[in-house]
Amino acid sequence: MSQALHQERLMTVIRGPHLSEKAHIAAENNQVVFKVRTDATKAEIRQAVELLFEVEVDQVQVVNCRGKSKRFGRTQGRRADWKKAYVKLAEGSSLEGVLGTE
Repeated sequence: MSQALHQERLMTVIRGPHLSEKAHIAAENNQVVFKVRTDATKAEIRQAVELLFEVEVDQVQVVNCRGKSKRFGRTQGRRADWKKAYVKLAEGSSLEGVLGTE
């Protein structure tokens, strides 16, 4: 894969921040939680965070979340599966200004 295509893929790996109570608790331990592409690897997530936010990543943990089964009247449906990543930042690194957390 060429360098330009690799950089373009890294720009699409992170879908956005995942905001929840558990994510706020993780923020106290210098961790940030992101929604990521379902086909993203830990190495790609690490590279994407370092590229986009210019911080140093210490560790990445990934969780595959299954979509809920839902009913709409008689019709049954299912929400899409998704993936989230817990990214532990190195000492001295922070995303407070970028994500708007304090």
